[in-house]
Amino acid sequence: MGPNIRMYTTHWCPDCWRAKQFLRDHGLEFEEINIEESPGAVEFILRVNSGKRRVPTFELEGGAFSCAPFDPSLLRGVMGIASAVEKAAAG
Repeated sequence: MGPNIRMYTTHWCPDCWRAKQFLRDHGLEFEEINIEESPGAVEFILRVNSGKRRVPTFELEGGAFSCAPFDPSLLRGVMGIASAVEKAAAG
């Protein structure tokens, strides 16, 4: 079982779409919370992002971070996923 991942999103956010696909491509399960539909979600996003409404925002192991704009290197690092280059070097 992997880490508990909560991903705060909106339906219209292309960075959210990319981040969800990234997690799926790496076999990571996550709970998606649409901030426009879930009570309290916008307040959480504003609190953890210094008053900014940034999505996608992730909640992971007691911490929270935004990945807007989408940055696969950031997600790889935070999620502990090796890149293709790192896998080849270890190979």
